[in-house]
Amino acid sequence: MQTVPPHPSWTSVSSHEGLAETGRQSTGAAAPLPPETAFLAFQGVSPGLLREAARRAEAAGVPAETFLLRNGLVGETEYYRALARELGLPFTLFPRLSGHVRYPESILAGLAPIEGEGFAVAPAGPLLAWLLKRPGRTVGRLVVTPPGALRRAVMRACARAIADRGANALSEAAPDLSIGTGFDTGQVAGLSALACLASYGGVAAPGPALATAAAILSPLFLAGVTLRLASALLPAPVQASRGGPRLRDPALPDYTIIVPLYREHRIASRLVAALSRLDYPAARLDIKFVLEADDRETSAALSKIRLPGFVEIIVAPPGQPRTKPRALNIALPLARGRYTVVYDAEDVPDRDQLRQAVAAFATAPADVACLQARLTIDNTDDSWLTRFFTIEYAALFDVLNPGLAELGSPIALGGTSNHFRTDLLRRVHGWDAWNVTEDADLGIRLARMGFRVRDLPSSTFEEAPATLGAWMDQRTRWMKGFMQTGLCHFRKPARTLIRLGPWRFLSALALTWGTVLSALGFPFLTGLFLAASSDDALRGAALRSPYWRAASGTLFVMGIAAAVLPACVALARRRLWRLLPWVPLLPAYYLLVSAAAWRALWEVTREPFRWNKTSHGLARTSRSGWLQKHQASAAETTSLNTAAP
Repeated sequence: MQTVPPHPSWTSVSSHEGLAETGRQSTGAAAPLPPETAFLAFQGVSPGLLREAARRAEAAGVPAETFLLRNGLVGETEYYRALARELGLPFTLFPRLSGHVRYPESILAGLAPIEGEGFAVAPAGPLLAWLLKRPGRTVGRLVVTPPGALRRAVMRACARAIADRGANALSEAAPDLSIGTGFDTGQVAGLSALACLASYGGVAAPGPALATAAAILSPLFLAGVTLRLASALLPAPVQASRGGPRLRDPALPDYTIIVPLYREHRIASRLVAALSRLDYPAARLDIKFVLEADDRETSAALSKIRLPGFVEIIVAPPGQPRTKPRALNIALPLARGRYTVVYDAEDVPDRDQLRQAVAAFATAPADVACLQARLTIDNTDDSWLTRFFTIEYAALFDVLNPGLAELGSPIALGGTSNHFRTDLLRRVHGWDAWNVTEDADLGIRLARMGFRVRDLPSSTFEEAPATLGAWMDQRTRWMKGFMQTGLCHFRKPARTLIRLGPWRFLSALALTWGTVLSALGFPFLTGLFLAASSDDALRGAALRSPYWRAASGTLFVMGIAAAVLPACVALARRRLWRLLPWVPLLPAYYLLVSAAAWRALWEVTREPFRWNKTSHGLARTSRSGWLQKHQASAAETTSLNTAAP
């Protein structure tokens, strides 16, 4: 069985025996044990371990049993089997539930009706204390089961309802905010007519057609260019200041981490290691891995790893669409944290990222619903594509997004490292399961519902696709999702305008349709501009005017500056000077982006909800270097997350 590094909250202890020895050395007279863990002393668990764990639990501000279980000092099955013996109740790993079970209430309460009469119970908190205090323990027909077993049983019993909720909760609660309700007929008809007119005009009268297209699209492109240039001029640190006081563990809230996994068996152990090294109390972590029902490879890989006590596996019931946001929606009702963050399987976040997020939320206004951390590419030197990807991500997450946040603009979120206030995330109905770039959609939806996004200057290392095929599949999905987002949020533009106000409306339009149309039109508009500047055959009366030359020339130069300047600023902030020679080649890279956009346009009409999966665990290089060190030393590392005898 693979091991993971010890959690930071136990760096001073290397084994259960070591913890018990610490308890003997630090405790004079034997203090009474909390009743929630005292019975374990009669089940073979060291009293010294229990006493020291109780002391540390009190210092951390968490229940003693939570501390034991989350730190993996006692296995979940062992704890609840011992609890059943203490209560004189039957124990089962396979509770047979009745048809009256409710999701997620039964899981969160730790109580579900069983066939016949009675309840399966996985008690914690007040319910556990009540059971232990009952005189004679005569509490009716109860069957004790571990929380994981109860969760699996409830999800089996409610599979169809859970699948439907994960897919359709948003579209049923707010149809106008979900692309799952379908495309607006007027939008499709208008876009089709516009495409036909543009095609006809390009052949019959290229000069007037170009002038008309420029007149229509120039304000949108100018807005996008202005946002990018303005963002590049605003200061934005790469890392947060470490000057403030470090929050003590009792002041930290529970934090939920959701990691959707599909065919990620290559990096399962690396993922567990990356999350285990987070500088956050284990007893306050609530990590949920969400797997698909048919993903046997990832399930098998995780079964070979000794998972920390704060990690639970959720298997999403079969259903459509097969997308990442559907998996996130299935996990969200079970989130126990005040805050929730989404990570991808290959992510390696900064060790103190959760603490930084808690501190940032504590000083942020109540309408700040999300903090977007900085995504940075870890495998820069894998190929020429990953070098461009590194430049692109640096410009987006170190320049554009922080600038947009400072300006108060809507932000198209990145797909990972989004830190949310859990209650507000539920209020906006989670993610749109039918949008294949659920992150961008959620960013615009938050703005429409009156919430803001701020930048979190903390890094998360990610793996970029290194081959053209993998890159094209991923970028096609992104572009298709931006089209879906634009169609959804501007199907009733007047309503969106009222909600956002004029300039935020224009900003959201530039971030969605501006991104799509810029990619679709980049090779053609550039080619026509260059041709119109040199070929009299393409120069109609409109194109000869000084106004046209000045306006088009200014917009063209500003467009190039908007692509190059943020990239240069971002590389300077990251001190990635060696990538500067690649910046002049960005226009060639954008031709690939354009190809992906045209492919996405075809897909959105044929397979609008198809999810192009990106494979991970294929990187050959690493900028951080930590993962390679972990892989080399994992076999020698002793994990604390083992069950007590």
